[in-house]
Amino acid sequence: MCEDYRAGLGPDRAADDADRAAGRRIGCPVLFAWSTRDDLVELYGDPTAIWRDWADDARAVPIESGHHMAEEAPDQLADTLRRFLADGPA
Repeated sequence: MCEDYRAGLGPDRAADDADRAAGRRIGCPVLFAWSTRDDLVELYGDPTAIWRDWADDARAVPIESGHHMAEEAPDQLADTLRRFLADGPA
């Protein structure tokens, strides 16, 4: 897990910067499920806007939970994933 955080500050960030400079965007639908009781909004502002800058079809769904949404709100997360996978592109 620590390596994932390290990559986010190094090689992943470099790849994101290169994609942004080249004008590349995510072409497939993106689901961004975020925890309402985490500090994401305080740290980064509107979480939906972040992904809309990267993807043409970005869908954000707040999940009433803390950081570990799969453990804290498994039914809501599973329902959100089911709907997203069943809907297809917007």
